[in-house]
Amino acid sequence: MFHWLRDQRRAEARKRPFPPEWEAFVRSNLAHYGVLDDAERAELHATMQVFLEEKEWEGCGGLELTDEIRVTIAAQACLLQLGLPHDYYRNVESILVYPSTVVPPEHRPGVFESVAGPVEISGPILGQAFVQGPVILVWDAVLHGARHPEQGHNVVYHEFAHKLDMLDGAADGTPPLADRDRFAEWVAVCSREFLRLRGLTDRGRTTFLDAYGATNEAEFFAVATEEFFDRPLALRQHAPDLYRVLSAYYNQDPAARMNHTRRDKEE
Repeated sequence: MFHWLRDQRRAEARKRPFPPEWEAFVRSNLAHYGVLDDAERAELHATMQVFLEEKEWEGCGGLELTDEIRVTIAAQACLLQLGLPHDYYRNVESILVYPSTVVPPEHRPGVFESVAGPVEISGPILGQAFVQGPVILVWDAVLHGARHPEQGHNVVYHEFAHKLDMLDGAADGTPPLADRDRFAEWVAVCSREFLRLRGLTDRGRTTFLDAYGATNEAEFFAVATEEFFDRPLALRQHAPDLYRVLSAYYNQDPAARMNHTRRDKEE
């Protein structure tokens, strides 16, 4: 009965007209919105309606939580799921938003708490995601990343990629995959690219992927996701196999979208 009521509520939310002011926020703040086709935009709108309704939102550090903030975050989080079979981030109950860089209190696992990922050291952050807990975001970083994909840093993509990774209970850089063949290919490609990034980083050399991705496998997946959506043409050029497995997982081809948009502008 509970699932039937939930599904009915979700179906009704998806059918609601998308408020014009919300679309104005998305169009203004999310650069990637401009390369989506009409069907993709309609699906993004429908997914956002459910996401915005179901999640608990809290402004922290004196931030007044506005529709623009909520809609801008929701658009980026839901973009990741555009081609995925999903349950609207079932492992995300609440989203805490601060106005600018924040130092959260240190989280120490309890006696009976299992740790399924790296224990993060308390320090200044732009975002944070927990296996069992909220997503923390910083609004000025959220807005800057959404408007400037050419820089390849997007805190919403990063933290919600962690949440996709955590759907199987562990932050290990491997989200739930469709079958064994996909899993085997994922492990082979991502392991090779992760070790390549780590080797370059250890030698002090810069690469197209942010060096933070060399921290561990979970951060590698999150950083690669940022690059996949923000600078897909560069990722496809420098690491075609990595682009291919990410495209197969997300069931999206951002590079093709951008090429198509470029051709339309030239014509």
